[in-house]
Amino acid sequence: MSLVAIVGRPNVGKSTLFNRLVGMRQAIVDETAGVTRDRHYGRCEWCGREFSVVDTGGYTSNSDDIFEEEIRKQVMLAIDESDLVLFMVDAKTGITDYDSDIADILRRSGKKVVLACNKVDTGEKMYDVYEFYSFGLGEVWSISAANGGGTGDLLDEICRLLPQEDENVDDTHPELPHITIVGKPNVGKSSMTNALLGNDRNIVTPIAGTTRDSIATRYNKFGYDFMLVDTAGMRKKTKVHEDLEFYSVMRAIRAVEHSDICILMLDATTGMESQDLNIFNLIVRNRKGCVVVVNKWDAIEKDNYTMRDYEDAIRSRLSPFSDVPVIFTSVLNKQRIMNVLDAAMKVYDNYSKKISTSQLNDVMLPEIENYPPPAWKGKYIKIKYVTQLPTRFPSFAFFCNLPQYIREPYRRFVENKLREHFDFCGCPLQIFFRQK
Repeated sequence: MSLVAIVGRPNVGKSTLFNRLVGMRQAIVDETAGVTRDRHYGRCEWCGREFSVVDTGGYTSNSDDIFEEEIRKQVMLAIDESDLVLFMVDAKTGITDYDSDIADILRRSGKKVVLACNKVDTGEKMYDVYEFYSFGLGEVWSISAANGGGTGDLLDEICRLLPQEDENVDDTHPELPHITIVGKPNVGKSSMTNALLGNDRNIVTPIAGTTRDSIATRYNKFGYDFMLVDTAGMRKKTKVHEDLEFYSVMRAIRAVEHSDICILMLDATTGMESQDLNIFNLIVRNRKGCVVVVNKWDAIEKDNYTMRDYEDAIRSRLSPFSDVPVIFTSVLNKQRIMNVLDAAMKVYDNYSKKISTSQLNDVMLPEIENYPPPAWKGKYIKIKYVTQLPTRFPSFAFFCNLPQYIREPYRRFVENKLREHFDFCGCPLQIFFRQK
């Protein structure tokens, strides 16, 4: 698909327009300038035409923002890889030095440019638009990203300028697996994303809370094809004071809800803390596959038994759902990075596994016969039949005469037998006992 990059100085409404184009509140919008830092991708459809949209951070120079250099690099990358640049300016403030700098860059780039003047909310504001013709970038389109005014004409112009796609190319592909990297702030989530992708896709600094949005990128290498999502660090509610961080945590939670597999990253120097356990419980409650990655392993003093003891300690904290892969990495040294990828895709295979009803009954009914549910109040429970349910995650229904008398220990026994016979490593199982 064609790619449209939205660029401009901070606080002109790029993320507001991005959310309107993709049809959902995907990028964080706040009155604070400089909220968006990384490139943020989405898909827009207009009059039967589909194209990708990328939201970028605000372009600045000589500012107090310590992320300025990295954001400017991300903006330049977005311009380079786009088919068309949507240059946004602000009718309220008029032309600034930053606007002139961006216009100069775009004139030299040779890219197709559409100039959109935002915050034209009333008819009187139309007169403030004409000064932007001095950029020499052609027609200026008056819009209001907040209420949608003028965006229809803008989209018509974008579709007219985008290169025509080959109608014979069938770009319909099956829904890709979503692998989301989650964890506390500053455990190395963005560094892991960059290491896997092989480029500086996301901004990385030693400051906790650098990533604010959930950034999705398609990974298509080494025979793997999936969406890799980097999220903001999740801290305890009591430690979240800024509105921006609250929105970032909510985005991270939403990213978990929409994922298939979650890579939970821990800091080897601090071990598994209560907040790590809270994030793990969030993953399990949402019935997502999980891989635990212990980062910064190079910072630990080790002997022959350190890794084994550390893994045992983690599994005891995760109990009773301790059947998850645990991988020790150092993203800084690129140590065991591909093991994380292999483990995540193996868990995805387990997560999407479908077992035939005949195979389930052949394996599970003899196990149940050898160890039937305990009698309750003199009544004997007989399980006659088992089948896998058509859900996205592994779930099974056991049909019996008295499902109300089956207790939690027996449910655990059945789950353990399922894991023993069919590899469900990294996947939470849901088991239902139903009246036959």
